[in-house]
Amino acid sequence: MSRASTIAAGVPGRSPRVLITADAVGGVWQYSNELAAGLTRLGIETILAAMGPSPSEAQIAAASAIPGVTVIDTGLTLDWLASDSAAVRKAGDAIREIGAEHKADIIQLNTPALAAQTKFGAPVVAVQHSCVASWWDAVQGSELPQDFAWRTKLVGAGLRAADVVVTPTAAFGEATRRLYDLPQAPRTVHNGRTPLPVSDGAAHDFVFTAGRLWDEGKNVRTIDGAAKGLGVPVHAAGPLKGPNGAEVMFDNLHCLGTLSEAEIARWLSARPVFVSSALYEPFGLSVLEAAAAGCALILSDIPTFRELWSEVAIFVPARDEAGFTRAIADLVGDEFERTMMGRAARERAARFTADAMAAQMASLYRGLLPAIQRPVLASARAAA
Repeated sequence: MSRASTIAAGVPGRSPRVLITADAVGGVWQYSNELAAGLTRLGIETILAAMGPSPSEAQIAAASAIPGVTVIDTGLTLDWLASDSAAVRKAGDAIREIGAEHKADIIQLNTPALAAQTKFGAPVVAVQHSCVASWWDAVQGSELPQDFAWRTKLVGAGLRAADVVVTPTAAFGEATRRLYDLPQAPRTVHNGRTPLPVSDGAAHDFVFTAGRLWDEGKNVRTIDGAAKGLGVPVHAAGPLKGPNGAEVMFDNLHCLGTLSEAEIARWLSARPVFVSSALYEPFGLSVLEAAAAGCALILSDIPTFRELWSEVAIFVPARDEAGFTRAIADLVGDEFERTMMGRAARERAARFTADAMAAQMASLYRGLLPAIQRPVLASARAAA
């Protein structure tokens, strides 16, 4: 391990411990923080091992504020940024050492490829949040390039080596089963999110989107194209440049850059129409944040969004610029429909809580622990 610094110490005592790998590039960091907070409330300690580019000071501060969490900035490579399989093996071996050092009872890999070449000495839960194979399948739909092929092989081996495989939606689970020829579909545990602290006020007439704007899978160019036919502004929050060198510019969007949670909450407090034209979205935490704030949703018609938001969102084919323009214009101009859709979205969002997610994951952990440790997690089973 090239560098590792413990940033926040765990609570004393010997509760069950889970080591969770996470990266600060996308939604996995937020997911991991929410899960860790929920597990703390169930009496489970978490070692949060940050991989890839270092978390920001704000990200570290947020994770460090969670009781019972030990945060370690490992500097280890992510599989989709690794130069070769040897780098992935090195990262897996280092995570194993961290788990052993902290006496982790469960290893949760949010990067399943780490299990391809490493035996961890503890039960492994692989959570498949995304991967290059499913991204390429949804965005390009052609044969994988060689640089993706070897990564996909490692992910497949890691999924098959894990004791349990989890995906955040059943739709993405089926795609994972198909692409990696798994004997059965992964378990579905929907992501959970604590609602952002939005204030009540009159809805403002603008459009909002958020996410990794540089990611071709987010298909933000369709929103940019739709925006030129609208009479209201379209604001986009998120980075324009990715760690893989991808970079984008837009003609019609007002790009806000990367915003803090407090800043996102201020934008969502105006209850704008929230739009996502994603081609690839295994879950979509930004949609959940907007829905919890009471925003009306206009989403691309993809299986994961249908699974989560059917009957409470307007769906448009992902690449249909004119369709998004029409849907946005109609909804912005219909105050009653917009209000009713916002309420319906908020009610649906209430299903996806951090505590529900943590209880389901704790139940999975419980099934993998030796019988002598299981009573400690009895409350988690009851809450699931």
